[in-house]
Amino acid sequence: MKIKVMILSCLIGVLVLPVGYEYGRAESKAEKPSLKIGVVSIQKIFRDCDRSAKYRQETTAEQNKVIAELQKLSREVEAGKEGLKTLKAGSSDHLVLAKEILEKEAKLQAQREFHKQQMALKQHRMIEDIYRDILRGTGEVAKEKGLDLVFEKSEPQLPASSTSELERTMGTHKLLYSGGCLDVTDDVMARVDAAVSGK
Repeated sequence: MKIKVMILSCLIGVLVLPVGYEYGRAESKAEKPSLKIGVVSIQKIFRDCDRSAKYRQETTAEQNKVIAELQKLSREVEAGKEGLKTLKAGSSDHLVLAKEILEKEAKLQAQREFHKQQMALKQHRMIEDIYRDILRGTGEVAKEKGLDLVFEKSEPQLPASSTSELERTMGTHKLLYSGGCLDVTDDVMARVDAAVSGK
């Protein structure tokens, strides 16, 4: 009798176990909502947006103007040095011209340093402004499209120029695959470019 009960229990267990397993899987699938995920390429936005192109044009024009001014001052310094050779060392004219040359050289060096710092500051501000608008635009687009998460998906530059560059790429490039994710890069770029006209 005990053997029959054991066999019957095993049979019932074999029949009920798969049904319970499938029920449990269906239950867990129903409990887990699927996430809608998007991706955006910050690298592409910085490279292709109208604001970056405008900044590059303005920067190039400004740099050309500054370079022309620095070259003019440099030529004046060189002309002064040539003129200095024609004067008697220690004479009052020689001393006056030597002082002028030293002042122009100091001015030239100061203007070079000032321009370098000014351009770095402008670039920093431009990058920060665009990045802020990328973040804001990404949030807006994500809400409109019903996305739960948006990841950055820029492609790494390979081959890397050095081991340290490769290590930096591996350390910063986190999204390795994004198949099936909605790419919202162009939508966000349109917001970034529209932000400048709205400011």
